[in-house]
Amino acid sequence: MIRIANAQVWVHDQDEALAFYTQKLGMEVRADVTVPEMGNFRWLTVGPPGQEDISITLMAIPGPPVMDDQSADQVRALMAKGFAGAIFLTTDDVQATYEELRARGVEFTEAPEERPYGIDSGFRDPSGNTFRLTELREDWADQPVAEQAAR
Repeated sequence: MIRIANAQVWVHDQDEALAFYTQKLGMEVRADVTVPEMGNFRWLTVGPPGQEDISITLMAIPGPPVMDDQSADQVRALMAKGFAGAIFLTTDDVQATYEELRARGVEFTEAPEERPYGIDSGFRDPSGNTFRLTELREDWADQPVAEQAAR
């Protein structure tokens, strides 16, 4: 059986990202390892408390030889636009979580709003990665994925 272990987001500064994900979003560090044999490559992962089986890798944009300068610039440009990917978070009370995160300094791009699938809001991390914070409708969350897509 294949299972998802990690998802990756590009970050401009791993220390800044670490502070945002742990202090503002309340996630915990899963791994923070520097590998000298790989040019001091830093493997840095975080995840939500109570969901130990998945982590978000906070990946610094590498330079040559892993990634050429032009490709790195393209990744940075996509990040600046919020199009380098998205992470979808769910909560039982989106309004309360929205208020809590705002109090911690998270700047939302979209306040909670009623949608067909529940209440949805959006924010970005310091590197420009897009997040959706959603409280799914109970009848939506219980439906098979194919039926959700058909709605």
